[in-house]
Amino acid sequence: MKRESSPNYLNGVPELLVLRLLKEREMYGYELVQAIRDATGEAIVLGEGVIYPMLHLLEREGALQSRRQTVAGRSRIYYTLTPAGEKRLTQAATAWTRIHDAVTSVLGVSARG
Repeated sequence: MKRESSPNYLNGVPELLVLRLLKEREMYGYELVQAIRDATGEAIVLGEGVIYPMLHLLEREGALQSRRQTVAGRSRIYYTLTPAGEKRLTQAATAWTRIHDAVTSVLGVSARG
């Protein structure tokens, strides 16, 4: 059975994860792909085709800022959270918590499963 890399129910989750990870430290795109995979125990695997467009959109919307740096002969764009991005993270985390709690309530299970 082929595993879907970004199921529909994950709508909004990639952005939430990216913002949360960038709150901790600046990262470049592929580093974020790996960090999400590692942080979720490979439960969420997002490809570069999801991450890079999202980073560009978040930067255009003012949630992120970027800087270019050459590392080992390769040019990388590092992203950091802006104050607007921190606000967006707080809003996204609050919304996700509400959704999680509502689904957990409907399923009739404790928050820990």
